[in-house]
Amino acid sequence: MVDANRTHRSDAPASEEPLSPTGPQQVIEYGDYRAVVTGVGAGLRALSHRGRPLIVKHPVDQTAPGGAGQLLVPWPNRIRDGRYAFDGQQQQLDISEPPNHNASHGFVRWLPWRVVAEDASSVRLGLRLYPMHGYPHILELTASYELGEDGLGVSVSAHNVGPTAAPYGIGAHPYLTLGRGPGSVDEMVLELPADTWLPVDERMIPTGERNDVSGGPYDFRKARGIADTLLDTAFTDLQRDQDGRARVRLTSGGGNRGVELWVGEGIDWLQVYSADGLPGGYRRAGVAVEPMSCPPNAFATGEDVIRLEPGERVTHQWGIRSL
Repeated sequence: MVDANRTHRSDAPASEEPLSPTGPQQVIEYGDYRAVVTGVGAGLRALSHRGRPLIVKHPVDQTAPGGAGQLLVPWPNRIRDGRYAFDGQQQQLDISEPPNHNASHGFVRWLPWRVVAEDASSVRLGLRLYPMHGYPHILELTASYELGEDGLGVSVSAHNVGPTAAPYGIGAHPYLTLGRGPGSVDEMVLELPADTWLPVDERMIPTGERNDVSGGPYDFRKARGIADTLLDTAFTDLQRDQDGRARVRLTSGGGNRGVELWVGEGIDWLQVYSADGLPGGYRRAGVAVEPMSCPPNAFATGEDVIRLEPGERVTHQWGIRSL
């Protein structure tokens, strides 16, 4: 039931809404929560609770800095040289990270999605992904954002409507924040329930090793301050609660406020980035906690890549709430 006291609106009337790099904006609200979802990429541009930002927000007229809030489909993270093989066929993706000569973060974050359903507290967007260079498949995609008593829930589905099996993975790129501005990561306390991290080479591609976090700089299984730790690291072997969810928490030093990101089954990887490479006011203003169904370079290695047969559908879920 929709509460008549809740409102749903875009940032400006449709007839007056200016063109922007992020496309039309869909605003959803429930209680003290408010979120803004973009038409370009179906990304999460803003999320707040009682006016306090839970993710790093960027202006409507700017592309997302450092991929902030974007969906990463049909693969997350990087693929070395954009090359991979699937069902005996060699594929070459476009190089979208020239400095490291990698293909990065899929296709859909730059494509226009359409609104297929909405009400005051939720919006569902859809996109038919046609064959792209290096990815000769057709996927019907939906991304649903819903606010409720427990914050934001996100559900992303892929339906293979093409004639051939397709490799598939998903990621998302929210930067969690306590709303204190640049450099505030140094003051944050991180709790990250992951037992293993992946070393990478100079191109940010995993070396093939898996390291136990125990006793090292990446052991955040018990909440502790980030301080000057530099993070751009993939974690796995997630510890889950009885409901099957793994939870990452970011809190202030005093523990009096915070934000939590949870991931559901099928999301077994988290890329955590302390935003050191972001420009100006975005630098170390938040921590990117990126849900991923597969690790970096997965299309090349095959690790945790989903084989989506014709007619098959897969759904992944994650969410964010205020603490």
